[in-house]
Amino acid sequence: MAEADLNETIIEAQHKIVKDICKQFVLSDDIYKRIKEMFLGEIKKGLCKYTHESAAVKCFMTFVEKLPNGCERGKSLALDVDETRCRVLYINLQGDRDFRMYSQNYPIPPEILVGPGRDLFDFFVKCIADFVSNHNLQNEELSLGFNFGFPLNQTSIKKAILTTWTRDISCAGVVGRDVVALLQDAINRRGDLHINNIVIANDTTGTLVSCAWKYREAKIGLVVSTGFNVCYLEKTKYLQLTRSNANSSPTMIINCESGAFGNDGTLDFMRTPIDVTLDKNSIYAGEQIFEKMISGMYLGEVARLTMLECIKAGGMMQGELSEEVRTPMIFDIEDMSQIEGDGPDNYALTRTIFEKMGYSEPTNDDCENLRYICTVVSTRSANLIASCLACLIDRIGDPYLIIGVKGSIYDTYPNYSTRLERKLKRLVRPEYKFDLVQAEGDSGQGAALLAASARKGNRDK
Repeated sequence: MAEADLNETIIEAQHKIVKDICKQFVLSDDIYKRIKEMFLGEIKKGLCKYTHESAAVKCFMTFVEKLPNGCERGKSLALDVDETRCRVLYINLQGDRDFRMYSQNYPIPPEILVGPGRDLFDFFVKCIADFVSNHNLQNEELSLGFNFGFPLNQTSIKKAILTTWTRDISCAGVVGRDVVALLQDAINRRGDLHINNIVIANDTTGTLVSCAWKYREAKIGLVVSTGFNVCYLEKTKYLQLTRSNANSSPTMIINCESGAFGNDGTLDFMRTPIDVTLDKNSIYAGEQIFEKMISGMYLGEVARLTMLECIKAGGMMQGELSEEVRTPMIFDIEDMSQIEGDGPDNYALTRTIFEKMGYSEPTNDDCENLRYICTVVSTRSANLIASCLACLIDRIGDPYLIIGVKGSIYDTYPNYSTRLERKLKRLVRPEYKFDLVQAEGDSGQGAALLAASARKGNRDK
C-alpha cells in the first residue's frame, strides 16, 4: 500500500473513532419529542399543589400578572446580579416605548462569592450607592427592581426565598432566606439610600418583561448563557398552588427553573457517561442536571471530557495525553466558539487553543476532529432547549408568539441560534408559529420596568 493511501486509511480510522465516541450526543427527533413530552409532565407536576414540592421543575409563581404595554412612565433603579458581576441601572420611562437608561457593571470579587451572605449584600449596596453618587440621584425617591439570577421561590413580587445556589457559588446564610429582605437590611445598615420599595425577578422573568415592553406577542423568556432557564406566561386557571388573591389576573409569568429538569433521574435514559462524570465532579452533584448539558458553564467541560476519550482511544493527538488536557475546566465555551468560528480549512484559532492544552503541533485532522466534537456538543445543547420551548409553545396555544432570548451563547456562538430554531420548527405543532427575538436591553431593564410599574399598581398582593 502506498504511503499516501496508508495515511488516508489512518486518518479515516481516527475520524471514525471520534465519530463513534460522539454518537452518544447525536439524538433522534423521536428522543427530542420524548423529552418534550417529559418536560410537559414536569410542568404539570410543578404547577400542581400536590406534587410541587417533589417536582424537579418547580414552576415558581412570579406574581408578575401583566406584561408591560410600552406606555409605562416613571424612574427607577435596578440591580442585576449573576455569578460574576452585579450591574446597576437607572431607567426613565417616558411612554410610547421610549426610555433613557444608564448602567454600570461591578465585578464581584471571587472571595465574596464564597464568604458570608451579609458581605455579599453589603457589596451590592455599596455598588448601588456608588452608582447613585455618580449619577447625582441622592435626592431621588426610587423604587428598585432586583434581578437575582438564581432559583427563587416567590410568595409575592416583594418576597423571594433562595432555594439553592448554582454555578459554584456558596455564600453562607442566604439559602432559605428572603433575598429582598437581605437587600433591604443592607440598605438600612448603610443608611444613606432612599430606597424602600424593592420588587424581585429572576433574569428569565426580566428578559420576558423587557421583550414584552416592545413586542406584545412575547410570551416566553429564555436565558442561555453561563446558566440556563425559561419562563412563560401561564393561564392562572391552571395554577393549583394556593393563592390568597381571589380577583387575580387571568395570566401570570411562571419561572420554570428548568435547569433542574432531570434531577429526579427522568433524563438518565439519554445522559451519557460523560454527563455523569461531569456531574459527579461538580460542586453540586445531582443538581441542575439539564443545565449541565446545555449551559456555557459546563459545555466546555463536556467537550474536554469527550476529547479525552477520543485521545485515549487513539482518535486524536496520536493517543498522547498532555498534562494540560487532563485539567478540569481548562477548555471553555469561548474556546468552543472560536473553534467553530474558524473558517473552512482555517485552523488558526484552533491551533492556538491546542497550544493552551499542551499540544504544539496538531494536524489538520486533529483540528477537524476537535471542531466536530464542539459541534455535536453545542448542537445537542440547542436541540435540548428546542424540546423545552416546543413544549411551552404548544401549551400556550397562541397561533403566533415571540420568544425573548438573552444570553451570550445564543447571541454570539456560531450557528447556535440557527440550530435551535431549525430543531424547534421540527418539534412544535405545525399550527403554531413563532419568532425568536433577542431581547433588547437585558433582564436588568426588565427588573427596572417592573419597579416602575409596581409604584403605580398593587402588585404586592
